[in-house]
Amino acid sequence: MEFNLAEKLAIIRMIDSVIIVDDVIHEGEISLFKQLIHYIGFEDNFLFHAKNLDFQEALLMLKEMCPEKKKALGEILQEVSEADGFVHQKEILLIENIMSSIGV
Repeated sequence: MEFNLAEKLAIIRMIDSVIIVDDVIHEGEISLFKQLIHYIGFEDNFLFHAKNLDFQEALLMLKEMCPEKKKALGEILQEVSEADGFVHQKEILLIENIMSSIGV
């Protein structure tokens, strides 16, 4: 699936949010994060911009995506939440918030 730059920035921001929401960053999450950056075609030099993107602004960008891209985002975030072998309640709540905020 092809994402535009704004979508990529917003997706990386959401992935980062899911990784840090439980206050523990696991090696599995870091490894998956690197794989996902490659998967969505994100360039490392924009990583700083993505991580510093305002959360609400990122949600607005994601809300404009087509249903197929929103579904892909949901799958990506679910995969991130499972990367450490345990899905924390904070991760579930954050993903539910993200998906409902973008109309899924």
